[in-house]
Amino acid sequence: MPPVVPPFLIGLIAAPLAKRLFKPLMRGIVKTSVGLALEVKKVTAEAGENIHDLAAEVAAEMVAAQIAAGDGEARSAGGRDAAAGGTPRDAREGAAARADGESRAPKIRPTAGAGKTQ
Repeated sequence: MPPVVPPFLIGLIAAPLAKRLFKPLMRGIVKTSVGLALEVKKVTAEAGENIHDLAAEVAAEMVAAQIAAGDGEARSAGGRDAAAGGTPRDAREGAAARADGESRAPKIRPTAGAGKTQ
C-alpha cells in the first residue's frame, strides 16, 4: 500500500507555491483595473466638459438670436411708430395677436455656472 499523504501537508507545500504564482497575477489584475477605472473617469470628465461647453454655446446663440429678433421687431413695429409721429403702440393689440395662436418666446437666462469648468 502506498504511503498516504495527509491533505494538510499538501496545503503546507502548495500554499507558498500558490503565493508566488498568484500574488504577481493578482497584483497585475488589480493594477490594470485601477488604471482602467482612472482612464474611464478621465474620459467621462472630458465628455461632461464638452457637453457643458456645447450647452453654453447653444445658450449664447439662443440669447443672440432673441436679441437680434427683439431688435428687428423693435425697429419695425416697436414701442413707438416713427411714421405716426411717435405715438405708442396699443398694448392690447399685441396681446390679441398672441392669443390668436402665436406663443410668446421663453426668456433664456444665462446661469452663473454655464461654461464653468472644474
